[in-house]
Amino acid sequence: MRFLVILIISGIASGWALTAAAKPVGITPTIDEITVPTPNGDVSISRVQDNENRVDDGWTRTSRACPPFCIQPMTPAEGVTTIGELELLQMLVDPEMLVIDSRVVEHFIGGSIPGALSIPHSEVTDRLDELGCEIDFDGFDCQAAKTVALFCNGPWCGQSPSAARNMIAAGYPADRIFYYRGGMQNWRMLGLTVTK
Repeated sequence: MRFLVILIISGIASGWALTAAAKPVGITPTIDEITVPTPNGDVSISRVQDNENRVDDGWTRTSRACPPFCIQPMTPAEGVTTIGELELLQMLVDPEMLVIDSRVVEHFIGGSIPGALSIPHSEVTDRLDELGCEIDFDGFDCQAAKTVALFCNGPWCGQSPSAARNMIAAGYPADRIFYYRGGMQNWRMLGLTVTK
């Protein structure tokens, strides 16, 4: 009987220890979530609170054929600044900046970063007016271009680097382009909120 009581107490203590081990998952030690304005209303971005959460199989593939899935350079073009998740989060809440999902539309529909605009890499040079450039006789005048951050599927995805290079060739100031190299793969790996 004494053994059974010890076993029950031990089981209760183990259960308590497992529950106590589940720790809150913040973005930083002082930021649990941020709120991003979107065309459909405000969205809170936080991390998944399940300490056992895993990236789904679609984002765990590490070795795809190169080309086209080659590892991208840290900086896609001279003058472009590469950023991480915390810098991207700051840009998402700044109304003067735009975050651009430069993947194909089907990927955007399948889930994106809240607050990001869908401008596929193949369309970006035709849509520079949406980024603050003005149409002129020679194409676009980008003196008033907005500061933008581009992202795609991850460090092996060439869509946003291609978009950045094409924008610069069309006259967009390189110093107003930021590149989130980690893309959706890193975003999902960190358990950050994804649009549905």
